[in-house]
Amino acid sequence: MKLTGAQALIKSLEQKGVEVIFGLPGGAILPVYDPILDSSIRHVLVRHEQGAGHMAEGYAHVTGRPGVAMVTSGPGATNIVTPLADAYMDSVPLVVITGQVATAAIGTDAFQECDTTGVTMGVTKHNWLITDAQDIPRTVAEAFHVATTGRPGPVLIDVPKDVSNDLVDWYWPDSVELPGYQPLTGADPALVREAAELIARSARPVVYAGGGILKARASDALGELVQRTGIPVVTTLMARGAFPDDHPLCLGMPGMHGNYTAVTAMQKSDLLIALGSRFDDRITGKLAAFAPGAKVIHVDIDPAELGKVRKPDVGIAADCRLAIEALIDALAAIGVGGGAPAAGTPGHSRPDLAPWTAQIRAWQEQFPLSYDRAAPGPPLKPQYVVEALRDNTPDDTVLVAGVGQHQMWASQYWRFRHPYTWVNSGGLGTMGFAVPAAIGAKVGRPGATVWAIDGDGCFQMTAQELVTASAERIPVKIAILNNAYLGMVRQWQEMFYDERYSEVYLSPDLPDYVGWAEAMGCVGLRVTEPEEVVPAIEKANDVDDRPVVIDFRTDAAEKVYPMVPAGASNDEIVVDPLHGQGGR
Repeated sequence: MKLTGAQALIKSLEQKGVEVIFGLPGGAILPVYDPILDSSIRHVLVRHEQGAGHMAEGYAHVTGRPGVAMVTSGPGATNIVTPLADAYMDSVPLVVITGQVATAAIGTDAFQECDTTGVTMGVTKHNWLITDAQDIPRTVAEAFHVATTGRPGPVLIDVPKDVSNDLVDWYWPDSVELPGYQPLTGADPALVREAAELIARSARPVVYAGGGILKARASDALGELVQRTGIPVVTTLMARGAFPDDHPLCLGMPGMHGNYTAVTAMQKSDLLIALGSRFDDRITGKLAAFAPGAKVIHVDIDPAELGKVRKPDVGIAADCRLAIEALIDALAAIGVGGGAPAAGTPGHSRPDLAPWTAQIRAWQEQFPLSYDRAAPGPPLKPQYVVEALRDNTPDDTVLVAGVGQHQMWASQYWRFRHPYTWVNSGGLGTMGFAVPAAIGAKVGRPGATVWAIDGDGCFQMTAQELVTASAERIPVKIAILNNAYLGMVRQWQEMFYDERYSEVYLSPDLPDYVGWAEAMGCVGLRVTEPEEVVPAIEKANDVDDRPVVIDFRTDAAEKVYPMVPAGASNDEIVVDPLHGQGGR
């Protein structure tokens, strides 16, 4: 069967089970847009290519399937670099297809030409420039394989216009052969036994759960490990929901703005069991002072992460789920976590964890998350708004956040009980992420309620994608915590730059968020009084045929606490000086 390269590309995406493409056409990719009219694949027309990439990310976060975006050459390709970098940092599987000028024009500075594979080499797992249309089906199969296996991540296929128009003898490869790409999966049994021995001897262990738990579909395995061992768990910003917040052994989020107990438990532990986490600088604080008395078990699918920041005592390069399951079996074999030791295997008299859990309970009681609940506003306390959203939305609501103070408050004050219900930009910290990512999440899980908590600064970067949501009838709900500032920057300037507020004021009324929302086809609401908060949320929840934007007027003076100052030790964590019950 003869097909054009463009037809072969769309048919290849159908073969991979692609349901939706987020994209924006242009000259070089135009041939590929024609066969979409005859395809079962839904196309969501974005208003900016960055939006296409973040929508694909949101879709991937909540479904586990690779998000697909398609844009044209030149500025279309460069506009999607930020989502590629974001996905690369957070290990999100994306397949991005870019148009390219005709092969004969490559290197001539042709109209809308850029070296897309060169530009994106550092922010993709791999990329391909197709020069022979006959390679299209094989390349698509390889791209999806690379994006979704091993450590997930973004890939890119660059397709010149003439290649899209050339004829192909259609085929679909039976298998993918990439001799230089052999991702690890299973865990080394000897290393797993060493890890089990360390756990059996530990008196103050902490599970340091990262986003790799979610990527590996390992939440259930983590729950079983904790049930069998009684070890408390911290869940990083990228792992929120991987272990339920209402579990007695869940300590919440660690790091620069983590809660006191999570941060301090890691500092005082004698064993960190790092599962799918990478010892990010926001977690460790001053590296030399991080968890000084702790031995480390580090499990990660990417061997490059082992020893990159903190040298592990036991480093296991493996899929997190498979490694945890093997660790459970190894613990059982030595009499830890239920059952008698296996025949011929020495048992262990395990240290009593009761003193450790008692100390953790004491920290939780002494240093809870706090703000002035007696004065919810006006102006509204942003924490109060997050709590109201949490308490007046379905239990399995998908929550999306932008980047900044509102992101931290969302992670701190929400209660995550289910995996894949938290979508945010972690490693790259991309402002403008929330609105398009929420749209992608809603496309991926149309039956779920999807709320985005955004800041006024973030919202202004990508709000135009609400036009996409209105046109496509994608009823996301956006809560703007409008404090009229670039809030996190203001917080740092107040704390570390003698209150010299340089270029952070945004104005609460410019733009008019309600008017802007309505102009984009959304329902727009403004809330200034505490008694208006819940009714506005309920009204938004009742709207299911268009997006809703609520402009919550929040207190610019509120800061995110706790906070570990940049470059400081985690032992120097600062709790809310006005409302905390102590701290350093």
